[in-house]
Amino acid sequence: MKLWSGRFDKNTDQLVDELNASITFDQRLFREDITGSMAHAKMLGKQGIIAVEESEKIIEGLKGILEDMEAGKIPFLISDEDIHMCVEAELTRRIGDTGKRLHTARSRNDQVALDFRMYMKNQVLEIRALLLPLIEVLVKMAENNLDTIMPAYTHLQRAQPSTFAHYMMSYANMLKRDVLRLEDCYERMDEMPLGCGALTGTTYPIDRQFVAEQLGFARVCENSLDGVSDRDYCVEILSALSIIMMHLSRFSEEIIMWCSWEFKFIELDDAYSTGSSIMPQKKNPDIAELVRGKTGRVYGSLMGFLTIMKALPLAYNKDMQEDKEQVFDAVDTVKACLPVFTAMIDTMTLNKENMRNAASRGFINATDCADYMVKKGLPFRDAYTVVGKLVNYCINNGKTLESLSMDEYKSFSDIFEDDVYHAIDLETCVAMRLSQGGPSKESVQAQIASIKKFLAEKE
Repeated sequence: MKLWSGRFDKNTDQLVDELNASITFDQRLFREDITGSMAHAKMLGKQGIIAVEESEKIIEGLKGILEDMEAGKIPFLISDEDIHMCVEAELTRRIGDTGKRLHTARSRNDQVALDFRMYMKNQVLEIRALLLPLIEVLVKMAENNLDTIMPAYTHLQRAQPSTFAHYMMSYANMLKRDVLRLEDCYERMDEMPLGCGALTGTTYPIDRQFVAEQLGFARVCENSLDGVSDRDYCVEILSALSIIMMHLSRFSEEIIMWCSWEFKFIELDDAYSTGSSIMPQKKNPDIAELVRGKTGRVYGSLMGFLTIMKALPLAYNKDMQEDKEQVFDAVDTVKACLPVFTAMIDTMTLNKENMRNAASRGFINATDCADYMVKKGLPFRDAYTVVGKLVNYCINNGKTLESLSMDEYKSFSDIFEDDVYHAIDLETCVAMRLSQGGPSKESVQAQIASIKKFLAEKE
């Protein structure tokens, strides 16, 4: 018999039971459900809503159920409908009618809101913990490659000289923001909804603050309608996870290009590559490609969730049962990607010579040549035009800015002197980019120090 069967004259159709049940996926909330129920039972006894002896008996029964569920001894059945009814029915089987008192002064609406928030608080902390090692790897690679010159790109065209360290710190800063976003989400979701009841609270003299303290919440939800219907924190988390995956996907795209024969800037470790079933020469960056592909999966969860919530009136609606699978899948996907991605980056080998050779082609020191002229007194727009003509001349004659003779330089402007060769040297180009955030060694070392300070604060 269903716990809510009193109002009905006949049983629901089997197909309805199968469609209506959420136990197949919300079973993962059993720890949160039981922990929340124990806190609720303790409060009921403290407040005299039920006898203290009954409260203690319920708590002991719940402890036993938790142990057995963790040991896999209790099956999750469609007939139980959801994890809440599963636990309550099992409790009643074990301790009799006293178990029926557990649901006093609460509803499944505020109960599931509690379980989900508790679960997601833990997941946010776990994902945050997975981001930090990746940032540490990027810092380590930056420290080891302060002088590794490579081209930086715009429009996938070689643009200006940079260093591999500068590249790594760009991603470290992206991931730093991801950590901060998760912490921001955590702070806002740290409100306890239990006590909101089905939607308008309860007539029992409950102590919500006591339960919040028992469960480690910073505060309680201030409005009962909002408390049971709020899923903003899920949207925020899915958004934060989508941004994490966007960053990993962008990085993956670069890894995929860099390990191709066309670039050959890096070599992925064999443990994080795969081969072809037909082409024996292939070494494929499948991990990076999978991360790039799974990004769309997480985006889909965000868009699906927003679509579910977009027109729901207050308060709880059964549509909201569809919230969990979207979030669970996104969380599982990000948690699966981060450790493997971190190991892939940590074990890859750099081909510094190829990076340096690529930087020596494509006229990526053209801006520095123009800046040289500006420092000699020529307006930047005029210098830009002169260097543009120089580049065109080089292209038509198979030369580079470094290989032009002084006579050739002078034919374009008398400003040029022998010191131009030092000004356009790639090492000089990088070293002179001393502006905060740039690729010079001093600037990147400051960026590394900033991220290290951030990591130290998160320990």
